[in-house]
Amino acid sequence: MPSRIRTAYDRRLADGRLTPDPSQVPVVEALARLEKALGKTAPLGGLFGGLLGGGAEVRGVYLWGPPGRGKSILMDLFFACVPEKRKKRTHFHAFLARVHGLIRQWREGDARARRAVFGQSKGDDPIKPVAELIASEARLLCFDELQVTDIADALILGRLFEALFEQNVVLAVTSNRAPDQLYLNGINRELFVPFIELIEAKCAVVSVAGSRDWRLDRLMGDRVWFAPADAGARAGFEALWSDLKGEQAECPAHLTVLGREVVIERTDGGLARASFDQLCGAALGPQDYLAIAERFHTLFLEDVPVLGPAHQQEARRFVTLIDALYEAGTRLVTLAEARPEALYRKGVGAFEFERTASRLNEMSGADWLARERTA
Repeated sequence: MPSRIRTAYDRRLADGRLTPDPSQVPVVEALARLEKALGKTAPLGGLFGGLLGGGAEVRGVYLWGPPGRGKSILMDLFFACVPEKRKKRTHFHAFLARVHGLIRQWREGDARARRAVFGQSKGDDPIKPVAELIASEARLLCFDELQVTDIADALILGRLFEALFEQNVVLAVTSNRAPDQLYLNGINRELFVPFIELIEAKCAVVSVAGSRDWRLDRLMGDRVWFAPADAGARAGFEALWSDLKGEQAECPAHLTVLGREVVIERTDGGLARASFDQLCGAALGPQDYLAIAERFHTLFLEDVPVLGPAHQQEARRFVTLIDALYEAGTRLVTLAEARPEALYRKGVGAFEFERTASRLNEMSGADWLARERTA
């Protein structure tokens, strides 16, 4: 009997929602094997695992490869199809943010507060109770875009996932990097190596190395600067966002910049969406924009107005934002009141804005969209 994910994948090929790609076949097969294993095997451990005998250990799946090869779409299909009831699908950064929050709650909470959240209160080490809480919520964790850039995260992950695997949590993960390339050249990387070895032991590692970047094909098949912002332009902007985002729900991203938290409310993996007022009307600076550019491969920026002499601060921030996106190679999709050269013609810095307009036009072209990110 064909697996649910294989059936769903074939159906999407037949109705044209997906285009055949030989590099995706091994991914579907690996996910089908995991689907079958989860359906056959009862979770080990837990309150009754020792009494009932449990079942064989289930290996997860780690999918890695360049952006735009369909990893997230296939993960969406797998998550929708797999019959496991206790499952969670989230972006890896959102998962890490929650882990840090739970660790803080354990460390700062008294016995009563700990019991209210974790069902236990004893001990100084938060890792075990945090892992047990997560395991009680989900047997299967599906992550998008696993990456590690922070020493604090690197130090936590090995111990946390060792504890999660002891609770027989199963992972399905996407990443742009092979496991042995994670946190490459990071500070004290040797302390992170056990996490890499753990992932390789507990997951089937599958390369998704197709030659076509489907996300780029979609961007290059449409315009990325929508102006003026009439009903037609807004509909096109919304359609492109929906196409690239896929079926996963949006979630906020929390970026820590110089000890402050910058929140992008609408994100999905490496996609972010924000209004001009949210990014350029607020008191954000170069480091904030650099963090955004490094964190996301594509930014949808909407409601960019025509600016005048009274908006020189907003214009200055917009210039800084575009510079950060340009240098990082972050793709930009814009819904604006006018073409780039007409956005800021009068006011302090209007002459210098011509350089930004030139960059915006370049960033809308096929050559720039196809270049590799530097961040």
